[in-house]
Amino acid sequence: MSSLKLDAIDLKILMAVQQDGRITKLALAEKVGLSPTPCWLRLRKLEKAGIIGGYHARIEPRVIAPVASVLMEVTLGSHRQADFDRFERAVRELPEIVACWAVGGGVDYVLKVMTRDIDAYQRLVDGLLERDVGIDRYFTYIVTRTVKEDIVLPLPELAPPLER
Repeated sequence: MSSLKLDAIDLKILMAVQQDGRITKLALAEKVGLSPTPCWLRLRKLEKAGIIGGYHARIEPRVIAPVASVLMEVTLGSHRQADFDRFERAVRELPEIVACWAVGGGVDYVLKVMTRDIDAYQRLVDGLLERDVGIDRYFTYIVTRTVKEDIVLPLPELAPPLER
């Protein structure tokens, strides 16, 4: 976690680059109200601090081909550190598992899985069960429609209050 103190200009820079990772240095400087060199230096500082982890294109998979999006809850049979490590290693190896969160509550993990179809999803699950990665129970939730899926973080709501 970064110990870098963010100010209002830093937040403007972050908001601008997360909405348009291809924004030019000049356009970014104009948008945040700085001259290009100080703006670029601030951007580099944010990158070096690890606050900006990279720049990516957002791909719309359904434009390429039909896709099955599935949310999966997983409960492990045993809760030793080695069990968590074994499961997490297996998850990292599968590109179809696009997100995995360890959670508190009634289950151990929630996963987001994207496959060609439901049959491919079930083959993936069967493979995990055959590998014996510790799954005791799992529940499947098929996404029928995406209502909202933002990649833009609500930075003003997440950032600590700015000093005045």
